[in-house]
Amino acid sequence: MKTPLRIIPPSAIELVMMVLSIISVIAVVLHQFGPFNEAEKELLLYVDTVICLILLSHFFYSLLRSHDKGRFLRIHWIDFVASIPAVDILRYGRIFQVVRVLRMLRVANQVIRHLVQNSGNTVLASMLLILVVVLSGSAIAILMTEAGSEGSNINTAEDAIWWTLVTISTVGYGDYYPVTTAGRIISAVVIFTGVSLFAGISGVVASSLLNPKTEKLETSERELQASEEKSQREVALQLTSLQQEVSSLREEIRSLKALLQNREQ
Repeated sequence: MKTPLRIIPPSAIELVMMVLSIISVIAVVLHQFGPFNEAEKELLLYVDTVICLILLSHFFYSLLRSHDKGRFLRIHWIDFVASIPAVDILRYGRIFQVVRVLRMLRVANQVIRHLVQNSGNTVLASMLLILVVVLSGSAIAILMTEAGSEGSNINTAEDAIWWTLVTISTVGYGDYYPVTTAGRIISAVVIFTGVSLFAGISGVVASSLLNPKTEKLETSERELQASEEKSQREVALQLTSLQQEVSSLREEIRSLKALLQNREQ
């Protein structure tokens, strides 16, 4: 009977990298075959380049942390090649990442359980994914909405990216702003997302600062409980030993009494 293949669930960060790979492949396909003007295609390339830099950073970080770097390179070399932003044809290598995501869907329950058990990393990874998706999606949406409109000041890819960064950070310089109704709706969504993200990041930071203290308290409580259990076991062993000694003394006393009675007779 063959042993079923066990798929190791990915970490939250690895799953985010896979999703970013899917977004990158979609961006490349839209750039090549989508009905967009030059400014919109340039923005799609910017989005893909940013994702490539994130993927490359994750690759080198994982490589540095790997104990067997040679084995890591043999397994993940395609991730490095597919993350090179300067060569268009290599970007389609990220389809291999898409295949990995499809494989994960076969063990969705196992993946979800693994992510729930590592909730801290999952929250950070989710925030990273939301940030990238919102930045890229809102930049493309605002450029498609505002470019060419009367009185618009967002007409290039650089304008859209700068507007998105300023808006999601809630800085609001006012140098670029939407003039259409659809653009203002997009702005409202980006502002709401930015406020929520920063609130979430603050919560994660506060939790990370408090967790070590909580873990130390839990560790000390476990150690104290283990010490008490050990003491109880030792006391129980000593009582058992005393009972055995008392029983043996009683037997010896009975033997001496019987011996004395025999001599008197």
